[in-house]
Amino acid sequence: MKVKKNDILLIVGILAAAVILIFAGTMQKEPGKKIIIKVDGEIFGVYSLSENQEIDIGNGNVCRISNGKAFMERADCPDQICVKTGEISHVGETIVCLPHRVVIEVEKENLKEDSDEFEPDTIAG
Repeated sequence: MKVKKNDILLIVGILAAAVILIFAGTMQKEPGKKIIIKVDGEIFGVYSLSENQEIDIGNGNVCRISNGKAFMERADCPDQICVKTGEISHVGETIVCLPHRVVIEVEKENLKEDSDEFEPDTIAG
């Protein structure tokens, strides 16, 4: 089977498009302003990323905010995936502890009511 010139151009085009999409996706990460911690689907607390602090979530989970980044400092779950996730600081990034049903998500600050844009405080489900 011979590879035709058009086949090579198609493959190169697809690879170039993939690289551009990956690069664009990583460059558009918006820095977050706060984290929302949920336990069992219920909001446990909302914390500013600009304030260094340690948050005892219970069940052996401790979240730390330091230098604008949040991370799970300790957890007593067996797999430690939440601890291994590392630091999060951009909108949409999450840390999840399945055994304790803890989700930590980075969000941007809510916009003012007189702004042209609207951001809901909660997500209906």
